[in-house]
Amino acid sequence: MRLAPSPEQERFAAVLHKLLCGVDVGSLADRWALGDLAPGRAVWSRLAEAGVCGLAVPARWGGLDGAPSDLVLAAEELGHHALPGPVAESMAAVPTLLTAVGDDRLRRTWLPELAAGRAVATLAAPPWLPYATDAHAADLVLFAERDAVRLARVGPARTSMDPARRLFEVFPGETLAAGPESAAAVARALNMGVLFCAAQLLGAGRALLEAAATYAQTRHQFGRAIGQFQAVQHRLADVAVALEFARPLLYAAAVALAGDEPHNPHDPDAGVSAGDDPQDAARDVSAAKVACADAADRAARAALQVHGAIGYTREYGLGRWLTKVRVLTLAWGTPAEHRARVAAALRTTPVLRRPQ
Repeated sequence: MRLAPSPEQERFAAVLHKLLCGVDVGSLADRWALGDLAPGRAVWSRLAEAGVCGLAVPARWGGLDGAPSDLVLAAEELGHHALPGPVAESMAAVPTLLTAVGDDRLRRTWLPELAAGRAVATLAAPPWLPYATDAHAADLVLFAERDAVRLARVGPARTSMDPARRLFEVFPGETLAAGPESAAAVARALNMGVLFCAAQLLGAGRALLEAAATYAQTRHQFGRAIGQFQAVQHRLADVAVALEFARPLLYAAAVALAGDEPHNPHDPDAGVSAGDDPQDAARDVSAAKVACADAADRAARAALQVHGAIGYTREYGLGRWLTKVRVLTLAWGTPAEHRARVAAALRTTPVLRRPQ
């Protein structure tokens, strides 16, 4: 079990980081919030060229057949730069769902478009996802129930704490698939979305820690930088420890989901995986979401405390990550829901006893 990125994955993350550093994501997010989607879609196309949009798409449909750990690397960088849009839905959950359910016509229509960045998708899946994120920007909107997948009809919009994020009521439309196979596909797609969201939180937490550490070196009080005070150092050290402790749980969840991947009858090149218990994979994904959300929340609180009043101002820009952490913590299942899932899994885990 590898709980850290490989050298190839680290190079991929570095390329993605460099790409996003060349984009004024703050201005892009402001324009996205105002309904100007063109700059965001242009960046989406560049991400597709880098392979990000095709990581969860099978190779036969124009994707890269990436592992969950590859998605974790991409999601962390997207969270680190607070990129707007339904990234977890379009890059992880929907491709996973379409690969497993429906017919070849549906896959042939949408999977190559998603991998190439020419299409954006989102979905609602109550109770964890009662609304569809940024449905106004999506070419495909799905409604996932426990054992069915349907096209969605988009209803009225709701406001979000994140100005660059819109939530839409959606209603079930034409049924694409239903039955036990659909139930397993929906469960796996939701786990992939949770994993992606957890990695976004880890990236956002890392960005907040970097911002706080930089500010602490430049802000002076009592004749010296505030970063020289032990109270500030200890606060930021606690954040760094929380982020580093969450990372192995994130990669453990990615490994569990990779082992849980079922044989896809629609892909003749796919092998049969022995896999882990799906309940174990669900438990590990929930544990990762809780740990990453807690670490990101700690980073947000510390960053705001270190910055003081300037951190509250819209012009400074710290709020882009603060609100992102808040909404992602509640998205794809609340911390209470994921803690309950971990507790339920632990209650049903057999106790290993030492032989007498």
